[in-house]
Amino acid sequence: TTVLITSLPEKVNAADNSFYFNRAYDKAENGDHYGAISDYTKAIEIDPKYADVYRNRGISKELIKDMKGACADWRKASDLGVEDAAKWLRDQC
Repeated sequence: TTVLITSLPEKVNAADNSFYFNRAYDKAENGDHYGAISDYTKAIEIDPKYADVYRNRGISKELIKDMKGACADWRKASDLGVEDAAKWLRDQC
């Protein structure tokens, strides 16, 4: 029963982009940027206008030295209204 209860929230929330966003954020905080990028991408697939996801995925891409990908994500975040992403575009891309 315990296993079912602990695995149930992931199954229930799998279609919710905030589930993937939060899981990606936790992975990034723990240094798993490849895992974070994968989960941020899943969040984007669910809601392509979730601007903060692009910003954060860009940060993870920057940390794995994928500046082309980081700049593309920051450009999208900026287009969606994230002000700090516009600054990163000017400063780093």
